Amino acid sequence: MTSLVPRGKSKLVATWLALLAGSMGVHRFYLHGLVDRWAWLFIAPTLLGLHGLQRVQQFGLDDRLSWLLLPALGLSLAASMLCAILYGLTPDERWNTQHGNTSGSVTRSGWLTVIGVVLALALGAAALMATIAFSAQRFFEYQAEPARVPEPSRGTKPS
Repeated sequence: MTSLVPRGKSKLVATWLALLAGSMGVHRFYLHGLVDRWAWLFIAPTLLGLHGLQRVQQFGLDDRLSWLLLPALGLSLAASMLCAILYGLTPDERWNTQHGNTSGSVTRSGWLTVIGVVLALALGAAALMATIAFSAQRFFEYQAEPARVPEPSRGTKPS
């Protein structure tokens, strides 16, 4: 006879899901099911950012809509990496209490969880810094663009 009590969720699996597919909210779906609103909120910025990336490949970096859409992808990636770090660094006893390990035995984190946290830290920092650099560069280029356009001279009359 199968038990109707949900099994505890693995910290290792949650960490790696956040690392590999977190920008689509997969880690939240794993932990909280399909009713989790936060998981669904991960999907829209990721898809918009991917559309911005597609526009960059199609129209180049001068496409202003891609300027607005690409940072959404970077922020979504950085947020999912932050989740992976938080999951991996949660103490085992607290994790087991929060995520349904009722067997009484405490699951221990292993090296794979630590490796996931380290990778999430590196990838998250890279995604966040690239997003900030890209956004700042595009903002300043947009601000400097009107200064480059020469104004017509006022003192001359057309012949």
